[in-house]
Amino acid sequence: MQLPEDQNGPHLNGKHLRPESLMMSYGYNPEWSEMAVKAPIYQTSTFVFKNAEEGKAFFELAYGLREKHAEEQLGLIYSRLNNPDLEILENRLRFWDGADEAAVFASGMAAISTTLLALLKPGDLILHSEPIYGGSDYYIKNILPKFGVKSMGFRANTPIEEVEQMLEASGMADKLAMVYLETPANPTNHLVDIEACAAMARKHSTSDKKVVVAVDNTFLGPVFSHPLKHGADLVLYSATKYIGGHSDLIAGACAGPADLMKQIKGMRTFMGSMASPWTGWMLMRSLETLKIRMECQARGAEVVAEYLKEHPKVDQIYFLGYLQDNPQQQAIYDKQCKAAGSMISFDIKGGEKEAFTFLNNLKLIKLAVSLGGTESLAEHPASMTHSDICLADRAVMGIGEGMIRISVGVEHPEDIISDIAQALEKVAVPVEAEV
Repeated sequence: MQLPEDQNGPHLNGKHLRPESLMMSYGYNPEWSEMAVKAPIYQTSTFVFKNAEEGKAFFELAYGLREKHAEEQLGLIYSRLNNPDLEILENRLRFWDGADEAAVFASGMAAISTTLLALLKPGDLILHSEPIYGGSDYYIKNILPKFGVKSMGFRANTPIEEVEQMLEASGMADKLAMVYLETPANPTNHLVDIEACAAMARKHSTSDKKVVVAVDNTFLGPVFSHPLKHGADLVLYSATKYIGGHSDLIAGACAGPADLMKQIKGMRTFMGSMASPWTGWMLMRSLETLKIRMECQARGAEVVAEYLKEHPKVDQIYFLGYLQDNPQQQAIYDKQCKAAGSMISFDIKGGEKEAFTFLNNLKLIKLAVSLGGTESLAEHPASMTHSDICLADRAVMGIGEGMIRISVGVEHPEDIISDIAQALEKVAVPVEAEV
């Protein structure tokens, strides 16, 4: 039997079900496939119409040639437009952020690029926080200008009043079309005040143009942060990370209101940037354990961070659990974060040589980029994920040669610490760094 449902989702005994419960079966009816308890992989490129009239009706809706009739749904046409695995997945994914709709893409960068191209036009300005993921940074600063879109960056921890002053001084305030945030920032864990940025966006919106606030929420995932509840219009993810969670797939996601998602899904259709049925099925599997994985990783990260904070070869640690000495960042954390997550960055005393020595001696932790998987990963942002950002900009952003980023997995935290300890023992800190 199907659970009763309203605009806020299924409910039972007068209470709406929580996202972690809906991840098991919502949107799928076992009668569709021989009563299988799990949805099958709909590995097909195209779908058969019952008759020509049905095919015509489906295409009219798909291309916006007419409005939907009451209770009418877009039928299955072709897997570039829609596919049962993606539809079921998207119907589940939206619940974590309380969004009207979600869209899943072939990668995180596919989600970001498709969204920005759908909503920006020549002459527009995109205002973005810094640092952001290196691929996003490159796309905004090097690809979008080819389409006539200008960009302006601001440090993630810059007070909103200073951001407003920068915008006004640029002479491009009237061109502002999007505020793009990554919070927490990759790899520094700096937080951006979403509510303050949303208020700024509303101030610069007009009756003809809404300034959209888009937030890359990859670092805290859909469990520990919900940007839409703080005024953001769209939330973006590299679903490769926590949502996928096993380092065995590449995907991206975007969620938000129906009007914006219609534009984004339309662009996805013509760019062909949707995820495959197999990826959709894998993500449905991953969503079932999303919360318990992230909670386990966050608990482990607290223990690992405490060890690193006290280690004599660690110069500085960047972890959301240690913001007590920064009232501005602590206030933002208290307002918009539910937990510190499992991403830790730290500066090892010395520089690249010392960082590489540490990384090359890890045994349990894998030396690899990406994050959010069940296994712990470590990398060197300055020469890897953020290497395409110029040295001067990296310095301003706080991404130094001695910075190491660790994604804490589900291993026992004491075992992770043992690996970190033996790798740090191999590091000979320069005399000048010890002073």
